[in-house]
This record gives sequence, C-alpha cells and structure tokens, in this order.
Amino acid sequence: MQKTDKNALSKVPEVTLLFWIIKIAATTLGETGGDAVSMSLGLGYLVGTAIFAVLFIISVFIQIRSKEFHPVLYWVTIITTTTVGTTLADFADRSLGIGYAGGSSLLFLLLMASLIIWYRTLGSISVDTVVSPKQEIFYWVTIMFSQTLGTALGDWTSDALGFGYGGSAIIFGSLLALLAALYFWTNISRTLLFWAAFILTRPLGAVLGDLLDKPLDKGGLALSRYTASLVLIIFIGLCLKFFTHRAAEKNH
Repeated sequence: MQKTDKNALSKVPEVTLLFWIIKIAATTLGETGGDAVSMSLGLGYLVGTAIFAVLFIISVFIQIRSKEFHPVLYWVTIITTTTVGTTLADFADRSLGIGYAGGSSLLFLLLMASLIIWYRTLGSISVDTVVSPKQEIFYWVTIMFSQTLGTALGDWTSDALGFGYGGSAIIFGSLLALLAALYFWTNISRTLLFWAAFILTRPLGAVLGDLLDKPLDKGGLALSRYTASLVLIIFIGLCLKFFTHRAAEKNH
C-alpha cells in the first residue's frame, strides 16, 4: 500500500446526504448538457465526446494541482465526468453498433479493471484515502468509467428494456434506497456500498435528464435542454453557496 504524508489533505468531500443530492443533480446536468452539445447542436457523439474529454482532462489537472479541497472545483470536475460519460456511452451504444447490452458490458469491464488496478497498485479503493496525485488519477478515471457505465445502464433500462424514463427512475431510486438500508442496518463494506451508489446515481440522473428533455411522444416532458441545464446549474450553485462542504477525513 502506498504511504502518504500524514499531513496530506483530502481532496474529496465528506460523503453526506448533501453529497448525494448534488451528485444526482450533477449527473442529470451531465445528461442534459451532453445531449445539448451532441444532439441539439448537431455535433454528434464523437465530437461531443472529444470536447468534453478535453474539459475533463483540464479540470482533473487543475484539481490534482490544487493543494486543498475546493468544493466548486470538485463539482465542476464531477460535472465534466458526467458530460463526457453521457456522450461516450451514447457513442459506445449507438455509433459503435454494439447496442446497449454490449456497451454496458464493455463499460462494466473497464470500470472493474480500473478498480482492480487501483487496488493492486495502492492497496485501497476507499475514497477517504485520496490524498496524493496518483490516488487522484485512479479516483477520477474510475469515476469517469462509473459515470459512463451509469449512462449506458439508464439508456438500456429506459429504451431497450422498455421501462421508460419514469419506470427506470423508480427502479434506480429503489436500488439506491436499498443501498441506504444496507448502509444503516448492515456491516457491508462502506467502500463497496459507496461505489455501488456512485454508479447507480448516474443512471438515475440519466433517466431524469431524459425525462426532462425528451419529446412527449417518447415519454419525456419536452423541456429545452438548455433551460433544464441552466436550472440544474443554478440548483447546484445554490447548494454550494448555502451549505457547508467539508473535505473527507483522511484514512491512512
């Protein structure tokens, strides 16, 4: 296991209810924002992925160079992972021709590979050990894969499996409620529950985003992607302004 400086500062937030509320809002924003660029602007999934990948790399670079936890910077980086995840998942599912099942399976394997390599390299995949640049790189790559997988899962259940956006939201919301129950009433690994919840909040955000901006005849509310994205940005901004955000306690 990698040894870290005892004075190193955690660069990720404390995992609280507020964390999950903002996470769901950020993932919903990733869906509406990603669709706005790739579909509303007509740039396509590949160009959209390239644009958001650049933003993702820049934000991760700034996040790693930062000496301490900055809530706004952290959540901007999360949002870039959700937007690149949206367009990348759509590219894998649709443009590559492997379908929702193929895209979800590929992304699941990539996520598992990221977690396994992270664990074998540093000895822990717990988020409260993220205090060094190497740990942060693993953390953000894993998050990017989890966001992309979550998008693919949301599209798979709502479109291919026929549950629709509302039905899919109920499914993933129920699964998250189950994870919360396991957290409070069992001794199952908190690290395992965190990553499971992190993955599941993404498809929930994906179907909520689709519910907001897809046409009425496809089960959506037909809201403008730009309007929905703006409302979500304002909501996240208000959460960052009026609520306290602390860095996670370090666990060496």
